[in-house]
Amino acid sequence: MKKLLLYSFTCLSLAALLSSCSSKSASSSKTGIPYANRKSKNNQSGAFAVATQYKRAPGPGLIPIEGGVLVVGGSAIEVPGVEPNIYNYKRQVTVPSFYMDETEVSNTDWLEYLHWIRYNYPEDQEFYYNELPDTLVWRQALSYNEPYVDNYLRHPAYRDYPVVGVSWEQASRYCEWRTSRANEFILREKGILTDYKTLAGNGKGKAGATTAATPKPDKPFNTDAYLNGQYDDKGKNAFVDYNTKPGAATTTAGGTAATGTGKNNQPRRTATLEDGVIMQPYRLPTEAEWEYAALGLIGNTEYENINQNKIYPWNGLGVSSAKKKTRGMIQANFKRAPGDYMGVGGSLNDKGDLTVPVIQYAPNDFGLYNMAGNVNEWVNDVYRTATFTDADAFNPYRGNYFTNKKLADPQSGKIALDKYGNPIKENAYAGRKQTWAEKQAQAKRTDSISKSTDPQSPMASTSYQADQRGYRDRQNILLNEEGVTLVNDKSRVYKGGSWNDMAYWLNPATRRFMQQDESSAEVGFRCAMTMLGAPEISTAGKRSFKNPPQKPYRVSKGR
Repeated sequence: MKKLLLYSFTCLSLAALLSSCSSKSASSSKTGIPYANRKSKNNQSGAFAVATQYKRAPGPGLIPIEGGVLVVGGSAIEVPGVEPNIYNYKRQVTVPSFYMDETEVSNTDWLEYLHWIRYNYPEDQEFYYNELPDTLVWRQALSYNEPYVDNYLRHPAYRDYPVVGVSWEQASRYCEWRTSRANEFILREKGILTDYKTLAGNGKGKAGATTAATPKPDKPFNTDAYLNGQYDDKGKNAFVDYNTKPGAATTTAGGTAATGTGKNNQPRRTATLEDGVIMQPYRLPTEAEWEYAALGLIGNTEYENINQNKIYPWNGLGVSSAKKKTRGMIQANFKRAPGDYMGVGGSLNDKGDLTVPVIQYAPNDFGLYNMAGNVNEWVNDVYRTATFTDADAFNPYRGNYFTNKKLADPQSGKIALDKYGNPIKENAYAGRKQTWAEKQAQAKRTDSISKSTDPQSPMASTSYQADQRGYRDRQNILLNEEGVTLVNDKSRVYKGGSWNDMAYWLNPATRRFMQQDESSAEVGFRCAMTMLGAPEISTAGKRSFKNPPQKPYRVSKGR
């Protein structure tokens, strides 16, 4: 049986360095004009720059998951007394390759988030309070859990344990924060932004004297604002701007002039998506991604043949290990029987009473820890029982809510930012690219709406939505005792089973839901990221067609 070798994060990063360029040529294959790059001595103003050396790798904390075909709900087992609509309907879908956190987000990870808020916004008590997990999820009327209320989040004894009491909304905001912090670190380490030493005033001048600290920006770095030219910070290694004439100042979308000069007196510019240094956003995984990654059938696959299916993230029908050195040991943190959370003293079966550290037990064949048990995990999807009968077969997902970044100045393209420097979102205008005239008319309508004092204004309803929560959504008719629907547009899926669940919920196909603003001592999360380019993670040992490298265009001497 072919098994996937498990690597550390560092090794995975090196193994995943695959070029996504269609050509590594130094010149255009269609016009013959040389591309601009830092090494070339013939760069000219107006030259086209291409990131021919781009290589991809996982962001911090992530490991690559090679996608493929999945039968959603295929591992589900029917249990007497459990409603059949709890688990997915079986359907074949394709999940594209993506990245996923090796572990659940821990208490230390969340405390880092809280520390950043307190440091950057020391007077904003509301911001800090809103991002605090609900530690009262541990409190029970007939259980002595007060020590966990006070200590679980902050005490070093639980620093590597999964954060709980976090709502879907808080988890989503954490993903946005993590995206900007990781991108800022990359840009400052590369010197594309002002490096950390210079920013702190620890750099050394030519005579060895300490340089003055660079003024701190008004608002923290935000990836979207930076890409829109509204974070004017250019380090010593900032990209040279070949789109302007030498010595000329440039104006960004944010209305700020470029600073610094590069070779041949060319202005510097901020990084763009085309440069390949900005990572994709961290986000919650889709339900299909989560189920695919948890099942980990790649370890049982050889030449497209799945040799053995799974019920859990490990092989076999049971929950205990069959390996010689660990035979009989429980392979996940869950409730083995009513009232049995950890076994008999002197021989604890899962080594945990409540949660356990995020790196515990053996990882699955993708290298992911605790994809069964410990804590359930939020996924991005809105809950519906019929999701996988309705959703597309490629990259299925229910929960799209299309938005645009609100414009502060339609003429310059400057986007509106809130007091924390994050883009303000509004409903999408259309499902296609608008004409220039339509775009200008829409900007005027949007401006009129923002100035209108009448919330019932006819113009206020001019938005575009094509997701499955609207007129095409077959809303669940599931009522509680008071006759109130239990499933709505804020119902979000969580999966995986927890320390307080029986083994049935460890099956990757099982699914439950909770309101996106609610939290639990049994629910945590991990992040994911979209993988761009070719879906194949590694070509080592695999058959492939050999395509000749693309050669640069050369003009013959006879012309």
